[in-house]
Amino acid sequence: MNPRVRVLLADDEHLIRGALAALLALEDDLVVVAEAATGPEALAMARAHRPDVAVLDLQMPGADGVTVATHLRDELPGCRSLIVTSHGLPGHLKRALTAGVRGFVPKTVSARRLAEIIRTVHAGNRYVDPELAADAISAGDSPLTAREAEVLALAEDGAPVAEIAARASLSPGTVRNYLSSAVSKLGAENRHSAARLAREKGWV
Repeated sequence: MNPRVRVLLADDEHLIRGALAALLALEDDLVVVAEAATGPEALAMARAHRPDVAVLDLQMPGADGVTVATHLRDELPGCRSLIVTSHGLPGHLKRALTAGVRGFVPKTVSARRLAEIIRTVHAGNRYVDPELAADAISAGDSPLTAREAEVLALAEDGAPVAEIAARASLSPGTVRNYLSSAVSKLGAENRHSAARLAREKGWV
């Protein structure tokens, strides 16, 4: 008999995480060895329990699923990551694949189907939800540089240039240049609409 696949579940919605753990426990070949509600907690649990597959919510407090997956790839190469999300934006998918994530699925997936995908990922294969993959292909690549995306994300809540400059460790003039470039590339009216558009695409 093959050893059971050891699974880490990380989701800040306790009801969803608990229900998923209970349903996966019904699978003979899977065992949930740890649960987490935040990004840092997911990393700590992974280091302590060394799961075979980490099922990570995309958006968690402290660190998102892709950031956690990046750390796991470097620290625990034997652990494969699978992202589940209710916000399957094209930019998120591309960032996840770049980070070495082996699976990317919407939260609407059934527990039985998720169990099958966990097995697929554990076997060394990749699974990306077909609709999310099609959306990512049609959206194209982000035109923004990493710095432009960073500055645009900081501008999203309406922060003044001086505050953005301080948070990004840049001069106000450099921040204005990055914002101007991002607005131009996205064909937006101003930095606020540019930030909104980039967020909708998953580019920030």
